[in-house]
Amino acid sequence: MAPKAPTTAAAPSKRSAAAAAHANGRGDGARQKRAKLHAARNIPVQPAEAALRDGELDLQAFVAAHEFEIKSLEQSMATSKAVGTSRAFQKVPRGLRRRTASHNPKRVARRLRARARREMAEDKTPVVEPRRRKPRTTRARIRAETAKRLAVLAARKRRRQQPKQAEAAGRDGQEPADADAAAARDAGVVGRKPRPKIRRNQLNEPPRPPAKFRKRQINKTWLPTHTWHAKRAHMTEPKNPLWRFAIPITPNDKIYRPTHRSQGERGTMVWDTSYMSTIGLYGRVAGIERVLRGLGISHDACWADKGRRWRMGTRTWSGMLSRETKGGGPHRRLVCPATVLWNPEPRDGRDGGASGRTAQRQVYLRVHPSAFLELFNELLRLTRMEKPHTYIEDLRFEIGSVELTGPASTEALLAVLTPYATDDVPKPRHAALFESLEGLTNPATLPANSLLSFSVQDPRLRYPPRRREFPGTLEAQMALLHTMAKWPAEEGLEPYGLFDRDARHRASCLPSQRSINRRRGQAAAGSLLRPTRADPPIPVVLVASRSASSTQTQGTWTLLAPWQCILPIWYGLVHVPLVSGLNPRFGGMNEAMQVAFERGLPWFPGDFTATDAGAEWELQRRRERRREWDRRPKSKRVAWAAVDLGAGRRGEVGDGLACDFELLFGLPRRREEKEEEEEQGTLHRPLTGRWR
Repeated sequence: MAPKAPTTAAAPSKRSAAAAAHANGRGDGARQKRAKLHAARNIPVQPAEAALRDGELDLQAFVAAHEFEIKSLEQSMATSKAVGTSRAFQKVPRGLRRRTASHNPKRVARRLRARARREMAEDKTPVVEPRRRKPRTTRARIRAETAKRLAVLAARKRRRQQPKQAEAAGRDGQEPADADAAAARDAGVVGRKPRPKIRRNQLNEPPRPPAKFRKRQINKTWLPTHTWHAKRAHMTEPKNPLWRFAIPITPNDKIYRPTHRSQGERGTMVWDTSYMSTIGLYGRVAGIERVLRGLGISHDACWADKGRRWRMGTRTWSGMLSRETKGGGPHRRLVCPATVLWNPEPRDGRDGGASGRTAQRQVYLRVHPSAFLELFNELLRLTRMEKPHTYIEDLRFEIGSVELTGPASTEALLAVLTPYATDDVPKPRHAALFESLEGLTNPATLPANSLLSFSVQDPRLRYPPRRREFPGTLEAQMALLHTMAKWPAEEGLEPYGLFDRDARHRASCLPSQRSINRRRGQAAAGSLLRPTRADPPIPVVLVASRSASSTQTQGTWTLLAPWQCILPIWYGLVHVPLVSGLNPRFGGMNEAMQVAFERGLPWFPGDFTATDAGAEWELQRRRERRREWDRRPKSKRVAWAAVDLGAGRRGEVGDGLACDFELLFGLPRRREEKEEEEEQGTLHRPLTGRWR
């Protein structure tokens, strides 16, 4: 008799089973994996009654039953071993897996390459042949042969010079110098590099890159962390840089949801924002005030008693800058948002050494690179009208920056930045104030636009960074609340080292990584290196900013440091083990736009179309959308002329490939754009029936 079909209650459908698994907090994949493991480790057997016939032992059936059991045991052993194993390329974190790793052993971690080669040899997996080994074109073959000949000639030249070098080293009077040089190399002493020239009231040249990277930076400049980002992120096209910089667009990993979690829930996001431009303004207080008022900073909150802390140097100002129009009317043209910070006066100046209006002061303006030239020219015009003379400096390649946001941003900074203090140099007040922020989870809770400045050690001396213990005691939390309420940043205020050109130059003369590795090898295992005379202090400035619309969102830390010191700091930041068990995630330009959108903040220059930089950004996006639309075949294009608007109306209103501000505000179109759009058929009649 055939068995009855299972009922619905006994055998639920796949949809109901998946819903039940989702309700229990487990996905369907975990249930299937558990069933697969159970089936692989289960040994099927036959009952003993199968070997009996009418109460007598059937020898042939008995042997067949044992044969079945033995085969089942062998098969179960093989399947249970195979089901629990994974390939070498599956042993790396999911975010680091690559599709080509299954055919290229070099795509996996070094510790797994031997295992990957063995697995590929066992199952006869075809191994990818590297492109660099065999040139595929005639031009590549000629270049490879030329490089081989040049290597042979260089080795021959080195062999010819070896006897001369040995003879020169053996002469009298040369050995002490060689011994001193070797001792200096062992101690990590570096030669004094020439201080870069900074011309007043003129644009400065970017730093001269190494010879092997010089041709790649003819039309653009690399960020200090470019070589790190180039392996892990999508960069701007080599021939189409953004604002003359090679900027990371977005990481290679899936980052949209991790960005949302890191910037608001747990972890932290970091960006290398060294492309942001810095302009130095120098002169008397009265002249600087007139120049800043000419840029639109004329609020009473800045120049009255409310702005005392800003002019003292313990706060920053952030807002929109503007300039006069050509006609000189009452209306002003918006330029860009900027951050302005003052350098504190020396103590003798505050004690009455010079009058407040005639004292020499320094101001930094941080602006976006898309509006740098416009602001620089406006500053140049304003400073030339000042008597006595006020001047500006282009510090774009002198000062770099890193931005951090998220609950663990303060934790990451505390793990990497160690205040520089020796027997001769005591710890600054701002450094002690920074270390007292242990346990802070939101920079927005600090005073708005607060600023800290001190010198830190080379982060490579304490690499890799250690995990910071979260202070969970009530006393520590009360101490943190007391510090935030009092905020004694004005006590013992000294001029900031980042404004000192010599201090920035000394910080850029860091010892080589080889010398640090040599010192680490001579020290005890696990011990931290102590700074020596060869390790200069690195001046940094920390700015805590927050959204003006709400204090509930996460604040942002902006770290300013010398351009050459950004890379060592970056290496430490991205490898900090956080208390949450994660590491800081880095982002690109797309992630910066995403965070601004989620927080309800405008992003410059995309959301500032009333400025010249914003208008240029919109026109560039239009050209990109046009090229992308033209590349598609006609059957795959969006037919804007055939869009059904209802009520018998057809055709898109305005330009379907742009944010059509010309249509919204009745602005005249550019003649060349209008002719091009009419040819392509993407500009159509608006609802009013008139052409704009």
